Amino acid sequence: MISGLWLSIVYHFFHLYLDLLIYIYNMNFLEINKVLSNKVRVDILYWLKKPEDNFPPQINVPDFNNGVCVCHIQDKTGLSQSTVSHYLTMMHKVNVLTATRIGKWTYYKRNEEEILNYINSLRSEL
Repeated sequence: MISGLWLSIVYHFFHLYLDLLIYIYNMNFLEINKVLSNKVRVDILYWLKKPEDNFPPQINVPDFNNGVCVCHIQDKTGLSQSTVSHYLTMMHKVNVLTATRIGKWTYYKRNEEEILNYINSLRSEL
């Protein structure tokens, strides 16, 4: 009798946990959609796909392995530093970008795994 009750409790908690994971996943999916609803943010993702073709050589680091310095992204967009920082923060929060701090500079690059997960979700959900 107790084992049946225990099994029932575990079963219900497992389903609550799965529902929570699905809710979190859907919220992130919606947040990524919001981030991608802005042309400049989409442009930033596009530029970061091939940073060596879209940005000048970096001054403080030898290559683009850690990403592109915020100052280069800002220059390319032509927007204010605060606007670009806000955009990059939004993109980082939904995990489509990763940030690396080197000294006083922050470098951003694409999170290819998360972008692929998002694209696969679009394929399966829509």
